[in-house]
Amino acid sequence: MKKIAVKVGDVIVGSEGRAVVQSMCNTSTLDIEASIKQCVELSDAGAEIIRLTTQGLREVEALRVIKEQLRNRGVRRPLVADVHFSYEVAVAAAYVADKVRINPGNFAKDHNVAKREFARLISVCKESGCSVRVGINHGSLGERVVFKYGDTPKGMKAAAVEWIEMAEENGFDQIIISLKSSNTLVMTEAYRLLYKEMKERGTLYPLHLGVTEAGNGDEGRIKSAVALSALLKEGIGDTIRVSLTENPVNEIPVALFIADYCKSGAKYRSDSEVNIPPVRDEISTNIDIRNSVIIKDYNVKSYQDFILQASCDLGPMLLDNLADDIKLNVNISSEPLQRDEILKFRDNLLQATRRKFTKPEYIACPGCGRTLFDLENVFEEVKRRTSHLVGYNIAVMGCIVNGPGEMADADYGYIGEGKNRVSIYRGKEAIYRSVPQEDAIDKLLELIEEDSRNKLFRPRLG
Repeated sequence: MKKIAVKVGDVIVGSEGRAVVQSMCNTSTLDIEASIKQCVELSDAGAEIIRLTTQGLREVEALRVIKEQLRNRGVRRPLVADVHFSYEVAVAAAYVADKVRINPGNFAKDHNVAKREFARLISVCKESGCSVRVGINHGSLGERVVFKYGDTPKGMKAAAVEWIEMAEENGFDQIIISLKSSNTLVMTEAYRLLYKEMKERGTLYPLHLGVTEAGNGDEGRIKSAVALSALLKEGIGDTIRVSLTENPVNEIPVALFIADYCKSGAKYRSDSEVNIPPVRDEISTNIDIRNSVIIKDYNVKSYQDFILQASCDLGPMLLDNLADDIKLNVNISSEPLQRDEILKFRDNLLQATRRKFTKPEYIACPGCGRTLFDLENVFEEVKRRTSHLVGYNIAVMGCIVNGPGEMADADYGYIGEGKNRVSIYRGKEAIYRSVPQEDAIDKLLELIEEDSRNKLFRPRLG
């Protein structure tokens, strides 16, 4: 079996050891001072690779300045250019960045054009020493793939294999693949399918893992830990990003915990291997593990350590339908933990693993240089005002570039359209365009209530 190692600046992705941790700036790349400041903060926090949005040639030039100034300050973290829709920008960025991220669904609508322009990008990458991330997302697979496979894990895998073959045809192996989804089941299945396919083909390319648009707070951390640990414990995954709708610096300790905790690559196989005590008397020991309740004790230093460790331990079993529920006894040395906090974690874990829905499901991007409104505070307000809508899946997305596609699973969406302007979506259809931000949540609720009265929508979750 051939395992490819990919060079991203001074970092090797695909070598043995724990997964490389990365994040993405949420600053405008044109704001050079703010972007440099955030890159330094991310580097100091432990980010090993840093990505910046690079949607145009002006951003490419700004990235060049950012990289030069960071190097002058002694900060040598590899920088990744995040490119959508323009292969001209991707080619220009390949002369500047250590890695270029492209989204195949947005790269070119015509397959022959995509092959030609990808070959051109590869020729520049060979010259400059730049690597490429083929960043496939569940919600933006492209019409040709969706027509053949639907927006399914199988379609995501097929799209990845197609671009792997295109790279191989051009004699280029410095590629990293990602198959992101906000749905933990879709995400894990897609990566497993691709990993199996690569093994059968005889070449393992590095995989970048992430739950896209995971949200914020406990929910975003739990959802990320569940899916990432399920794969890392199987030896799948070489670099990770935890996407939170927060300051990106907050992503780093979460990602480092997950990467370190799962670096052994040992997949759970039995109760003893995940250190789960025997089932208690009130649960029949004759019940198969697929119908059992996991009971486990935790003695940890902090609440965050608890939710991350428990999500990594138990989330994969719930995700893979090897257990139905959990009962926990928790002791946190740094602070008392109330019983309702444990129950809240249980509900969040069951929802993250798609086993039981007790509140709305949210899809929210972490924001980037394309976001032109206060995404973090808006998301919190949307959550507050829609908390009663159990069974609904609601998206809050920073921009129109990715928003409509990446909210593939959402019933309704709040999508940034421009500076303080928002589009309100039902599914993939924009119902209201260019709504002033101060009116947008009212419009979202108005649409949901009207659809409910007219019986146009019934919650799919729960």
